[in-house]
Amino acid sequence: MPRSKPNWSPLWLTCVLLGLTAVHAIDVLTVPQQVSLSANTSTQQLSISWLGGAAATFDLMILRTEFNITVFYDTVSATVNQESGRHQWDWTSVEPLECTSLSVRIRSRDGETTSDWSHTQILQGNDLPSYETIQVLPQDRIVPVGANTTFCCIMAEGKQFGTIKYGNTVMHETRLSRRSYAVTAVNQGLSSQTGTNVLCKDKLKSNSWGSVVFVGYPPLPSDFVCETHDLISAVCRWNKGRDTRLYGKRGTSYTLNNRKCDFSSTQKKRDEWRVAQWGGNWTLVAANPLGRHVLTDSAELRHRVRPVAPESLNSAVHAWNATVLWQWKYDIYSSLALDCQVELSSQGYKTKRTFSGLGLQSVVLSDLDPDEDYSVQVRCGAQQNFWNWGSWSEPLSFKTNTYVPEALDVWMWINKDYTAQVIWKPLTRRQSHGLITRYEVTFWSPEENRQRTEFFLPDTSAVLINLTQIATISGDDKVTATVIARNAAGVSQPASVHVPLRLTDVEPGSVSRAVVYTDTGFPLFWQRDDNATCSYVVEWYEASCKWNCPVGWIKVAAGTTNVSVESADFQPGVMYDISLYSITSEAPELLQRWQGYMQELVPSASVSLSTTQQGSDILLTWGEIPLVVRRGFLLGYNIYISSGSELTLLANLSDLGSREYTVKGLPEGSYKFTVKAYTSAGEETGVTASITLEPYTDWLILEILASMGITAIFLVIVTFVCYKKRKWVKKAFYPDIPEPKLPGDWSRSQEPLDVKPSPHSLVHMVERPEWDSSKEVLVVIPEEEEDEDGLGDEPADTDEPASLRYYNHVADERPIRPRFPDSSSSSASSLDSARTDVTYTGIQTSGSSLVFQLDPQGSSEGHQPQADLSFCRGGGGGGGGGYRPQMQSRAPSDDTDLASPEPFFEPQAASSGGYKPQSSWHLDSPVEAGENDGLAPSLGSPTSIASTQFLLPDGEEHADERRSSSAATWFTNLLSSTKP
Repeated sequence: MPRSKPNWSPLWLTCVLLGLTAVHAIDVLTVPQQVSLSANTSTQQLSISWLGGAAATFDLMILRTEFNITVFYDTVSATVNQESGRHQWDWTSVEPLECTSLSVRIRSRDGETTSDWSHTQILQGNDLPSYETIQVLPQDRIVPVGANTTFCCIMAEGKQFGTIKYGNTVMHETRLSRRSYAVTAVNQGLSSQTGTNVLCKDKLKSNSWGSVVFVGYPPLPSDFVCETHDLISAVCRWNKGRDTRLYGKRGTSYTLNNRKCDFSSTQKKRDEWRVAQWGGNWTLVAANPLGRHVLTDSAELRHRVRPVAPESLNSAVHAWNATVLWQWKYDIYSSLALDCQVELSSQGYKTKRTFSGLGLQSVVLSDLDPDEDYSVQVRCGAQQNFWNWGSWSEPLSFKTNTYVPEALDVWMWINKDYTAQVIWKPLTRRQSHGLITRYEVTFWSPEENRQRTEFFLPDTSAVLINLTQIATISGDDKVTATVIARNAAGVSQPASVHVPLRLTDVEPGSVSRAVVYTDTGFPLFWQRDDNATCSYVVEWYEASCKWNCPVGWIKVAAGTTNVSVESADFQPGVMYDISLYSITSEAPELLQRWQGYMQELVPSASVSLSTTQQGSDILLTWGEIPLVVRRGFLLGYNIYISSGSELTLLANLSDLGSREYTVKGLPEGSYKFTVKAYTSAGEETGVTASITLEPYTDWLILEILASMGITAIFLVIVTFVCYKKRKWVKKAFYPDIPEPKLPGDWSRSQEPLDVKPSPHSLVHMVERPEWDSSKEVLVVIPEEEEDEDGLGDEPADTDEPASLRYYNHVADERPIRPRFPDSSSSSASSLDSARTDVTYTGIQTSGSSLVFQLDPQGSSEGHQPQADLSFCRGGGGGGGGGYRPQMQSRAPSDDTDLASPEPFFEPQAASSGGYKPQSSWHLDSPVEAGENDGLAPSLGSPTSIASTQFLLPDGEEHADERRSSSAATWFTNLLSSTKP
């Protein structure tokens, strides 16, 4: 069968084209149409609606019309109204909608595909030229605390913007349009009762316009409850909670069970509402412009009974009790079991007492204090299904009657001068039971039954008595003092104390124990005393007090062995003596004593410090700190040395009895020492003393003085011994010169010897060839006639002058040695006289010399040369100023012309430096005297028989004795005039 060609008709082609056109139409989005704007100025919300086809999302743009500034641009999903098919979306503006005109445009969006923008819709603001006055928006806005609010100011035409102030704060503005300016207040606080002002001023500040904003809280009531007073109606109460700070028409309104609570001006309480009939269920709604709050409650009638306050209170008063009566507002209370509470107030103290009964209308208050003011209030509650106490009644005041006072608490205090005080504790108002009119004190002796009563004013609390005076008129060893108090109702019970008349000064075995204060006071413990038949008394007073001290005391039962002492008078830093006495029928006996501080402090005063140098050591000494300023138990002393601004601890002395310290081995210099006493509370400020360590010369002075003293003692001992042994000393050091032994009759020894001179008394010098004429030789001196008025009358310089007339020519075989005078003032003698008086006062040396020169022209033996005797002393000329020795020949003869053909000369005698006595007479025997023509050789000696001087020996072997003679002269002179 042959295949036919398809028949492409024009109808089929038309359908294909129409289908393609439809698909393209679906791909193109619909532009939103019929856009409408609806503004809610109170909420600043703009509602936008439009017809938008099938699109699900839309781009929304909001601009400020005048400046064309975008305010909002976002893609939103709008809701669709199923009935009208319109899309709707709400936008809330930050600024009030009236501040400026807004332009709105919308377009559809499907993914990345969008439609064209809709026509622009404009929401007109108040900044149009038609509004000629200045406007501040929003007006009277109510916002919660912490909100942010934007205000705008629309200036009038021709006015320039100035400032916007929120309260007292100038705000920073934002320009919205040509005439509109906006500010934002952030985190707003509570406003006052009249709100917070927002003021806008022009540049000239000629006028100001403003708005008021109220910032507060939404209502938040609590504790909603309903109860009954009369068992019929209900009274609902609630707690309003915090103050919303919104008042008047903006304040909180309440509705109870859908009925508005209309608080009239006569009802002051805005937190309760009365319902005429008990309903059982209640709902409370509280609302204000910022929000609302709902509370509910439900209960049975008998479970919510709260009686009203008692009325018409009255009292019947006695000394120790009082009856309080009242009445009820509702008669139904007479059949209601009640619990009533009475609040009793007195002297600032309040106590509550509870009473129960059916229809209770009176109570009896017992255990009251006489003569006391009281105030009472009463409230009651249901005894069954107790719900709550009712309201307090009005207070009732009354005063109890007077009664006799309580017995006094009496004690005594004894001073060291045998005076005592009888003391008692003043009665308080509650103890006195009325006004005290006087005190009566009676002193009596139980054994002698003698008594004496004295009266004292009400402000008296102590009586001074003289124990010595009472003891002289009483034979007892104690006196009993009885004290009573009197008021309008009578006298108190007598209180007595035994006062000893004679102090024994007996202290207990354990005294002054330290006790530490605790939170409950001073804890005291003691051994039980069987003699304490009545009680114990614990007494305390300040330890620094010595006379009529303020004393505190308490009485403790006889079987007690411990107690804590507490007093409001205890002060920190004060030492207290606490004593325990046993009370018997006799006088009180001291058992034990303690000392303690309520609180130890550092001492308030320092020690008195002094320093003393002891060689290279320094002794620190200080005094004791007085008890009143110690303020604690002293534990010791800290000793510091100061080095600049730092203190270095040298020692810690815990021995309180030692108040000195020696710092040893310090070099010379200045030092500062500080001594600080310390207690358990710490150190006191301390006292500083300075000292400069100097070379110690006292010991040197003491050594010198000791040496001198020892020397003086030694000399005294030597002098004493010498005095006792003066015979031996004189014999050993200064023997007596023997008297001359001469033959013949020498009985007239006290008269001068009269020796006839020999016919010739000349010394002839014989010239010897071997001698040098230039040497010193003896010169011949011619004998002249005896002159009775010669030098013999010259006074002698001796203490014991002795005169001896002797013959100046004595024959001796030994040569005559020239002698030198002992001094320039020695006794003079003359060779031209046969009789010579010679006086010696002592042996002296001099620098003078006796020079004999030989005349060089006298060389003939038969010729007698002219003799020249030259005696030099200190430049003085000759002339017999000293002793001139007698010369004699070696061999005597009877020839009177010449003594010797060859005179003998001894050259060393001329050069000798001191006096040498004539020592050429050695004829000590009568035989020798006979050989010399009967003349005693000793008569030629110039030493008198009365002389007490030593003669210097000849020769160099006695040189040492000559040198030591002058050193012993003082001692010799001392012994020379002393005779046993």
